[in-house]
Amino acid sequence: MAAQINMNMLSWELASAGQLSSPPSLSRTVTSHSSPLGSSPPALHYCNGTLRSQMEFSSGCFMGQKAGLRSIDSPGVSSLGRGRREGGLAVAASLGGLLGGLFKGPDAGEATRQQYVSSVGLVNSFENEMKLLSDEQLRQKTAEFKQRVISGESLDSLLPEAFAVVRESSKRVLGLRPFDVQLIGGMVLHNGQIAEMKTGEGKTLVAVLPAYLNALSGKGVHVVTVNDYLARRDCEWVGQIHRFLGLTVGLIQGNLSQIQRKESYSADVTYVTNSELGFDFLRDNLATSKDELVLRGFNFCVIDEVDSILIDEARTPLIISGTAEKPSERYYKAAKIAGVFVRGVHYTVDEKQKSVLLTEDGYEAAEEILDVTDLYDPREQWASYLLNAVKAKELYLKDVNYIVRGKEVLIVDEFTGRIMQGRRWSDGLHQAIEAKEGVTIQPENVTLASISYQNFFLQYSKLCGMTGTAATESAELESIYKLSVAVVPTNRPMVRKDESDVVFRVANGKWRAVVVEIARMVKAGRPVLVGTTSVEQSEMLSAQLQEAAIPHQVLNAKPENAEREAEIIAQSGRLGAVTIATNMAGRGTDIILGGNAEFMAKLKLRETSMPRLVRMSDDEIPFQKRRKIPQRKSWKVNESLFPCELSQTTMSLAKGAVDAAVQAWGEKSLSELEAEDQLSYACEKVSADTYFCYKLCLLVP
Repeated sequence: MAAQINMNMLSWELASAGQLSSPPSLSRTVTSHSSPLGSSPPALHYCNGTLRSQMEFSSGCFMGQKAGLRSIDSPGVSSLGRGRREGGLAVAASLGGLLGGLFKGPDAGEATRQQYVSSVGLVNSFENEMKLLSDEQLRQKTAEFKQRVISGESLDSLLPEAFAVVRESSKRVLGLRPFDVQLIGGMVLHNGQIAEMKTGEGKTLVAVLPAYLNALSGKGVHVVTVNDYLARRDCEWVGQIHRFLGLTVGLIQGNLSQIQRKESYSADVTYVTNSELGFDFLRDNLATSKDELVLRGFNFCVIDEVDSILIDEARTPLIISGTAEKPSERYYKAAKIAGVFVRGVHYTVDEKQKSVLLTEDGYEAAEEILDVTDLYDPREQWASYLLNAVKAKELYLKDVNYIVRGKEVLIVDEFTGRIMQGRRWSDGLHQAIEAKEGVTIQPENVTLASISYQNFFLQYSKLCGMTGTAATESAELESIYKLSVAVVPTNRPMVRKDESDVVFRVANGKWRAVVVEIARMVKAGRPVLVGTTSVEQSEMLSAQLQEAAIPHQVLNAKPENAEREAEIIAQSGRLGAVTIATNMAGRGTDIILGGNAEFMAKLKLRETSMPRLVRMSDDEIPFQKRRKIPQRKSWKVNESLFPCELSQTTMSLAKGAVDAAVQAWGEKSLSELEAEDQLSYACEKVSADTYFCYKLCLLVP
């Protein structure tokens, strides 16, 4: 972009203006996992859209605190007890700490350090040599490495020098020099293992090291993330290192054409979500000619948040389906019957297995109402309609498992709380829920192609991944995927204090304690981050906070909240801010103490530039021909995001940046995705001598 932004200076200015509670420091949420691999969730469909699967943030709620994130796992919360309960907890916690110190096991991180210390020394030995190379000489190293691979040299022998090249390139391009522990993480990934790295240790940068090394073979590397935002962010940010070194970088997003997908998959390094990758594989299997194929061979894959994809969502089937007409009146009739049936009399429910069974009384009553002799008559098959109707009534709850928007039932991802556009439950279940809610029933689907993540990722010749929590699932990863887990040590000693859980007998007591704890944190000025497991819980807690007159933001699957997702999360680190979210893991936006000044600047530039850069869509052109002004998408930012009014000088500088961009690319000449990419790239490609955009978010007039 013609206008570029230095966000570090921006944050410094905000701090000097008294807006930040402390110097900006990166704080990322901690992921907790509890879903068993053996559980089989209902099949979800790719149908008229794209799967948007992401990370699990499983049980209870999490509350961000000054020293880190403090677990309040359901049904307990942080220590709020008084009197004897508080004293008992203190004694128990002290005793637990004493016993933990006495019987502490070996430091797994230190063992990993000792294993790779000699290799790290080899990488460091090349550092001075790499510093003396010019940019062009550093770039020529890639061609040299590729030629050595063709000549038969192994990637393992190239590793020290290749990692040294990436480290020097990262320092020049991003201003970041990977630490020795990040080199260890890269070596763990290259060896086809799972790297467990603590939150904030720089996993995104670590992935660049093995991705570059394995891309030298020319067979392609896939870096798998959990949502489109993260894939685009990583491609635009750390992808600059690959481009600097002469590699091609591809990006897969939900709205790309077949030609664009094929081109991106042909790149040396491709950033893609697990869902897009899986569905592209299924579509390739349905292709009728070689020209329709977009993927090439499965060579090397790095999975971010690997335990979520390979454990929590391992059995989730990806399904491409076609429509099959079935009479919709049967769904409505079955829904009415299920509505009058009584639990324990006409049917039983197994909530753990998500299954229902009709009792003898239920069978007889249903056959009498429907005037049939056999519910399982293959010509009628009333049993499937009725069982789905009972499931919809008992097991699938509105604002928990799904929401109703307009006349459409939309699934809410149980792991993330996000709306899953384009996904539908299979085997008539989605239609049963539509009948229950009284909305128009969409045609049922028949399966054309299906695969689970577990089977899909086993196709790679080398598979690896990284996460903050893998050691607890190490046995499953080893037995199913033959992936061992290596704990990578932290660059500095851990200072976060993890408090013990407090268990409450009833949920009401827990939530009252949560409100009290939040009020105490707000009074102290600490930003608070609260995680809930459903939309319903987040709305309930929000109502209690409103009663307590505690200002807060809610992020869940409700459309009015989801549209402001990145904006809400980016400012959740502000002084005294309270943020409630159905899931923080995998959100992809940095949570910075004091607020994210960089993100505020980007949003303001986005607000002013997008209306002038984005061309009209196909839907808007007919309005233009009739000389009517269509209602265009608004990129307007909520003014409450900015602590005070922007000065005229600042706004004029922003306008100058937009004018320069329009002059470079043309008025209304880009698609929305292209404009977003250009803006993101400009925000990442910071120029030290560019000052007018430093002032963009200087919020003191």
